[in-house]
Amino acid sequence: MTRTPVRTLHLNAFLMGVGHHEAAWRHPRVDPSRALDVAHYVELGRIAERGRLDSVFFADGLAVGPNVARNSQAVFEPITLLTAIAGATTHVGLIATASTSYYEPYTLARAFASLDRISGGRAGWNIVTSGTDAEAANFGLDKVRAHADRYGRATEFLDVALALWDSWEPDAIRLDPAAGVFADAGKVHRADHVGEHFRVAGPLNVPGSPQGRPLLVQAGSSEAGKAFAAQYAEAVFTAQRTLAEGQAFYADLKSRLAAYGRRPEDLAVLPGIVPFIAPTTAEARALEQEFTDLISPDYALRQLSGMLGVDLTDHPLDAPLPPIPPVDSIEGNKSRYQLVRDLAEGENLTVRELIGRLGGGRGHRTFAGTPTEVADEIQTWFEQGAADGFNVMPPYLPGGLDLFVDTVVPILQDRGLFRREYEGATLRENLGLRPHVNRYSLEVADRAVG
Repeated sequence: MTRTPVRTLHLNAFLMGVGHHEAAWRHPRVDPSRALDVAHYVELGRIAERGRLDSVFFADGLAVGPNVARNSQAVFEPITLLTAIAGATTHVGLIATASTSYYEPYTLARAFASLDRISGGRAGWNIVTSGTDAEAANFGLDKVRAHADRYGRATEFLDVALALWDSWEPDAIRLDPAAGVFADAGKVHRADHVGEHFRVAGPLNVPGSPQGRPLLVQAGSSEAGKAFAAQYAEAVFTAQRTLAEGQAFYADLKSRLAAYGRRPEDLAVLPGIVPFIAPTTAEARALEQEFTDLISPDYALRQLSGMLGVDLTDHPLDAPLPPIPPVDSIEGNKSRYQLVRDLAEGENLTVRELIGRLGGGRGHRTFAGTPTEVADEIQTWFEQGAADGFNVMPPYLPGGLDLFVDTVVPILQDRGLFRREYEGATLRENLGLRPHVNRYSLEVADRAVG
């Protein structure tokens, strides 16, 4: 009789500067100068590892942001930053966002392969397309490429990267000084890719890591994004605000996997949650309000304008949103656009109320409560088919992550939902995923069977 494996919760720490709340840098719990200090991020990696979290994750963008006078969303290039964290940690996974829109496959595959080797098999790539005109302008374009074109390029980009990561078979390195053989050249393969967007010869000049290749993560929830995730992703970072929305997204995405010969457990769905944690519910809600009160409206309006593709900088704060176009007509981030539109229209919010609701996590679920209430919320989503875990987005750092690790994680451990020790040495092992099998090893096995 086959035993059904015990399903375990997965937790990723999504780290951003000194906190996810856009006003975090202004709050007295935060030292804003730490956003510029690599030691701050190394400390966050160690806190996440102390809590036995699966991974830490950095978003990224290729433009300065909507209003640098008020805030900056990113300071460091994330792969470089994660390399510093890799040297100070042993187990926690290291996931960086990188766009397929403007990088070249060989360069990016090499960078991630290097991080994966440096960390002993803990690297992950959050695969995104760039959706703003400001980013396009930094790469010689007048405006962002069409949504469908971006995903076409992304698919080919990933195919090239996968071929490059497989270009060294696992036993290709020989290191035989007596024979003068560094590697078995017959086990190092060219990619010889020729496609619509790229021509890449290969092989990669970085051999594979203990996990075979970096973990593949995806963060879009549009139709194109879900199709891409079903075929390739091993984890999905997503944004749903209600349990029902989470359940619908989870069921939809998991149902698509079979078409690609994949099992539901081959993909972890991790919605975002921004937890304001305090000893009482009232204190947690008061803390959230403190942050909301520090929002700079001119920054928030520019950020909202970027999300919606509509200039709202002079729009009255106490009026509802003006008419905005349907999602099918925009070329930016379609899933986030729809989420913000649904929130504004569904609750009949004024612009002031909307920017307050978005200030903590730009559309991700914000939750204020005691450690037990936060743990209850996580458990409910996990057990009722809305999540395999959570992308934890502390509103302020490092204190918000410290509180989550020291007060919420022990509750989840006591309930038997979350690990007390890491299960393996690689990110893929700790996520409970099957080992990556190199394509050339598969060919050898297929020939042997044949």
